Amino acid sequence: MSIIRVITLAILASGLCLAQGSSSASYQGLVQEAKSRIKEASAAQLKEWMDSGQKLMLIDVREDSEWQAGHAASAVHIGRGILERGIETAAPDKAQRIVLYCQGGSRSALAADTLQKMGYTNVFSLAGGYAGYQAVGLPSQK
Repeated sequence: MSIIRVITLAILASGLCLAQGSSSASYQGLVQEAKSRIKEASAAQLKEWMDSGQKLMLIDVREDSEWQAGHAASAVHIGRGILERGIETAAPDKAQRIVLYCQGGSRSALAADTLQKMGYTNVFSLAGGYAGYQAVGLPSQK
């Protein structure tokens, strides 16, 4: 297998969130289907929950490099590629409130759909992703 093919397959398998306009129609279809089955929370809603001290687990499903560049201060990092393997250890209570985010909201919607299929009952995808999180002034760190 050529190195170019290996790199191409690695990029495709990583689930990197592409800009809405440049991602494939098939991918966007999957995202829209997932969004029809899940709950989304706005960044303003997340801020309200956090400001009022409501218990929740915030999970960043982005790639390692994205996490290292900056992330929500209270988030746990479980990349999308290993979410199914690591979630039950990180969040054994399937009824706890979990808010997932990626950069723009597509990967987290797919992740929320998967967690619901795994029996999690109080899962939200953060609409607008990390960009929305930052826009409402919630704390970030590197």
